Amino acid sequence: MPDSTFDPLVYFENDFVRMSEAKLPILTHALHYGTGVFEGIRGYWSVEDREMYLVRCEEHFRRWKANCRILGIDPKETAAELAHLTADLVRLNHFETDVYIRPLAYMSGNKVGIRPDGAHRFAIIALPFGRYLPADNGLHAGIASWRRVQDNAIPARGKICGAYVNSVLATMEAKANGFDEAILLNEDGHVAEGASCNLFIVRDGLLMTPPPQDNILEGLTRATVMELARHEMGLRVVERSLDRTELYMAEEAFFTGTAVELAPITRVDHRDIGDGKVGPLATRLQKLYSDATHGRLAAYRHWLLPVYLPVLAALQK
Repeated sequence: MPDSTFDPLVYFENDFVRMSEAKLPILTHALHYGTGVFEGIRGYWSVEDREMYLVRCEEHFRRWKANCRILGIDPKETAAELAHLTADLVRLNHFETDVYIRPLAYMSGNKVGIRPDGAHRFAIIALPFGRYLPADNGLHAGIASWRRVQDNAIPARGKICGAYVNSVLATMEAKANGFDEAILLNEDGHVAEGASCNLFIVRDGLLMTPPPQDNILEGLTRATVMELARHEMGLRVVERSLDRTELYMAEEAFFTGTAVELAPITRVDHRDIGDGKVGPLATRLQKLYSDATHGRLAAYRHWLLPVYLPVLAALQK
């Protein structure tokens, strides 16, 4: 992670400024009431191509803008404009390592009171970023006592800042109990997702994952893995409600997410998943995901926004 002297450029207040200069008033509405919407986007540095690839960047911004509408926030820029603004930000920082990008739209009113005043702004931050979870040998996950927030309370699909108190509480509990990550159930008792990621299991050769109506984030990495599993491995992927005990009976299990990428689960609640080792399907999907996001699979190049090559090509004309 960056050291204390690290001070990259960020996009803030409609300009590129140093991160140390991007400051908010203490009464900012989003700080007090959680009224912000964030997104997470990965950028992967390809040593072979000497290029940074932003993964499904425009799709992430389309989702972000849709989620913003839940709170009545309306960034005027199009998803395409935001994607190219992000490429500019990465390029200005001269990053040549994997990065994580955090767009954040927030209610920016500066007074006490829950009622919004219509003021909102957004920022984009890009940071060098490696592994989020230590999953080389598989993760030990635990079922949280906290239930997943419901769509008619705070929509989990929206990446709304205030909703992530739910994930923070579950994560605190998981860490205190010696687990690497929490798994949350919804109010019906069905498996929803990890505290920061979607979840898949393998049973009888089927790849299964909870459906959106079980209060999950409609993850783009989830969708990416589903497409790779279907088209590259010929797997049948089923979206259906999962019971807690199905986790214990699974042959394999893994998390997916922009930050976690594809992280195998080898134990749940002190019970081994399968033989307690990273399984063959997860291993192959990890490689497919890495190859696709680093530009090594031509069929999935449309997912990638190159940062440096377009500028180089323009200079050579």
